[in-house]
Amino acid sequence: MSEPIRVLQVVTYMGRGGLETMLMNYYRNIDRDKVQFDFLTHRDERWDYDNEIESLGGKIYHLPKLNPFSKNYLNALDKFFNEHKEYQIVHCHQDCLSGVVLKVAKKNGVKFTIAHAHSASQDKNLKYLIKVLAKKNIKKYSDKMFACGGEAGKWMFETDDFEVLNNAIDTDLYTYNEEKAAKVKKEFGIENKFVVGHVGRFNYPKNHKFIIDVFNEIQKIKEDSVLMLVGDGNLRQEIEQKVYDLGLRDKVIFTGIRSDVNDLMQGMDVFLFPSLYEGLPVTMVEAQASGLKCIISDRVPLECKMTQNVQVVELEKSPQDWAKEVLKYEKYERQNTKEEIVKANFDIKANAKYLQEFYLNKC
Repeated sequence: MSEPIRVLQVVTYMGRGGLETMLMNYYRNIDRDKVQFDFLTHRDERWDYDNEIESLGGKIYHLPKLNPFSKNYLNALDKFFNEHKEYQIVHCHQDCLSGVVLKVAKKNGVKFTIAHAHSASQDKNLKYLIKVLAKKNIKKYSDKMFACGGEAGKWMFETDDFEVLNNAIDTDLYTYNEEKAAKVKKEFGIENKFVVGHVGRFNYPKNHKFIIDVFNEIQKIKEDSVLMLVGDGNLRQEIEQKVYDLGLRDKVIFTGIRSDVNDLMQGMDVFLFPSLYEGLPVTMVEAQASGLKCIISDRVPLECKMTQNVQVVELEKSPQDWAKEVLKYEKYERQNTKEEIVKANFDIKANAKYLQEFYLNKC
């Protein structure tokens, strides 16, 4: 049997974020006798998915933090591609700075380069202008442009010349199950509670401060409600302090990073997602596959709506208004939505087969 082709996935690190989870969904479901993933990361420490990657046969390489102005970084990147001529395909997930990586890959003879857009904006900080200017190089050095959704692709590439690769999931893992729901509620001691849930990294675009404000208003109306926040990140301590200051410490569950998000979603009753911006969040696919009612902001692309369970609320509305929208669905009956997710082409099996054949045709 011939060896599989090895595709280099370029990422920041392989923690349990949206794009990383999307990559792992594809990685688990491709035929690894034909296509194998390796990962070029930009952090030294190990992350959540590293053990699984290695168990599946993948290699993990480490570079310094991506800095387009650092001679040390650019030299390290050049050295890597000069020493690893085995990669004919490089698939880059470094948002606006993907062109930096792909330029060096092309210089070193990589046959086929891919840039992948995962967000429809960027944090408006000091690095924003640099990134926005840098993204203009992506088209020059990429042979193919993928995006998680239409808005993300148009924002990143400033053209319609890209293809949407769906943030697909294993729908069987998320299909609603009453027994699992009861087990999760028992685990957290929240039987007979109204559980508002959120899954996301504790960073600016996820808008956790507003989530807490909304839940504070929900509490004023329905005291037997709890908030479950799944994830971690650099703003977690700040959010924990806000929860404490509002006297909600006994009402908010911080689960941290979990490998069983599919089960945790079974124990939620409503999914709250007031993001400031998104690409096409894999968590929204997961939540809908779980049969959850999803209350989302008007900044989340409507492309994510694949069931009737999505309610859009203007982000400018008050926390009180948001709370009322959430509480409308206090007693709705969860339904099995698997077929709707499959029909929308967000089941991983067909999508993984497509990506596998795409890679094979480029070698």
